[in-house]
Amino acid sequence: MNKPLRRIAIFCGLLVLALLIRDNWLQYVKADALREDPDNRRVLIARYATPRGDIIVDGKAITGHAETTSGDFKYKRTYKDGAMWAPVTGFVSQAYGATQLESIEDGILTGTDDRLFFRNTLDMLTGKPKEGGNVVTTLNAAAQKAAYQGLKKQGGKGAVAAIEPSTGKILALASYPSYDPSTIAGGSDSDAEAWKKLDKKSNPDDPSLNRALREVYPPGSTFKVVTAAAALENGLYKSADEKTDSPLPWTMPETTTQLKNEGNIPCKNATLRVALQYSCNTVFGKVGSDLGNDKMLEEAKKFGFTEEQFTPVRSSASVFSDDMNPSQTALSSIGQYNTAATPLQMAMVASAVANNGTLMKPYMVDSLQAPNVDTLEKTEPEKMSEPLSPENAQILQSMMETVVQKGTGTTAQIDGVTVGGKTGTAQHGENNSKNPYAWFISYAKVGDSAPVAVAVVVQDDNAVRENISGSGLAAPIAKSVMEAVIDSKK
Repeated sequence: MNKPLRRIAIFCGLLVLALLIRDNWLQYVKADALREDPDNRRVLIARYATPRGDIIVDGKAITGHAETTSGDFKYKRTYKDGAMWAPVTGFVSQAYGATQLESIEDGILTGTDDRLFFRNTLDMLTGKPKEGGNVVTTLNAAAQKAAYQGLKKQGGKGAVAAIEPSTGKILALASYPSYDPSTIAGGSDSDAEAWKKLDKKSNPDDPSLNRALREVYPPGSTFKVVTAAAALENGLYKSADEKTDSPLPWTMPETTTQLKNEGNIPCKNATLRVALQYSCNTVFGKVGSDLGNDKMLEEAKKFGFTEEQFTPVRSSASVFSDDMNPSQTALSSIGQYNTAATPLQMAMVASAVANNGTLMKPYMVDSLQAPNVDTLEKTEPEKMSEPLSPENAQILQSMMETVVQKGTGTTAQIDGVTVGGKTGTAQHGENNSKNPYAWFISYAKVGDSAPVAVAVVVQDDNAVRENISGSGLAAPIAKSVMEAVIDSKK
């Protein structure tokens, strides 16, 4: 072979080699990136070419699908009682992507998860269309309905989280105001208009905000349960009925400011039981100050504060600050200053107390199913921490039960059921200029079992300020949720 032909052959060989390298690079190295590229239209067309699997509550689908009448996408998502379930499902949209369970479990729901590989291969050989699997939740439909309708009836903004204390299963997760994910599931002009209405700039009510998981509020007096736990765990006081060292008035350390109580209530040297019953700021503020920032922070962390929770949907981290002086620690210990919590976090507090001091990791996905409903993955309950010894948890239970029997939480009483709770009215706005948040956390016990713990927060900007209280606004909602769970287990 002459020299020019040899050079041409070598050059052509290099071109072929480069083509092979490029082809393998695209098929193997870049395959995942190309598949997930939002500009890859083929991927999107394939995603909506078959019906999506369902999200299941109490054995029934709360999602569905419908055929579209135009465009490249054959199917779109539908939702049953979409506004009620939006904090659980999130949305999946042809135009706007996916959130929450719809996003996290997208592989199962679309049938593209690697665990479905062999089934998909068999279906391809037999000519059967690909199907999506199902996400089975821990939610209780009756509890969710009670939570959502209670918030809706109240008419302001708010959220509810309910947990099964012994396992950590999330039983209810409601947020109000809400939105119907069906209205943004397609790519039409009407979907675009519905999407615009979810923009916080055009709609200050922010209906797409998952207030149960993503919003942190000052917890007010509900945080006194954490402070009481810290007092017992650190041996500051050893029983519910021991007199505390709580002068009245009490001036916060390093200041000339007296910490005030609400009304003329018996807080001077009150026992922890009486202090929780009447919600004494002076007692719990001084307890927090006496224990100090480090011990209060340590106890708050045991309940889950300062860390995000993954249910698997992410919940914002609740806040208890470090490096505070004694007066700041006092205010934080009654749920003010920098202290802030999600409703899920405060349900975790009530849950740990009800479960004799053991906090279980909260979760809302019970199992993942293949299209033939075979179980691919099952969530097992997992202990998260032990904020309290069993003995101290039972002391705190007796205190919370006194709150409901004859304290600030009597509106949560249920015939034949032992209920423990704590009300809270948390300051809102600069210098407490806006209507406060109304809180209630609670648990219900039937015999020796505690099937549910609940946290409710309500923000009603239109209510008469003097009428806002945890007992008046939040406790009735918690009661209805607890009743729904108890009735569903009969």
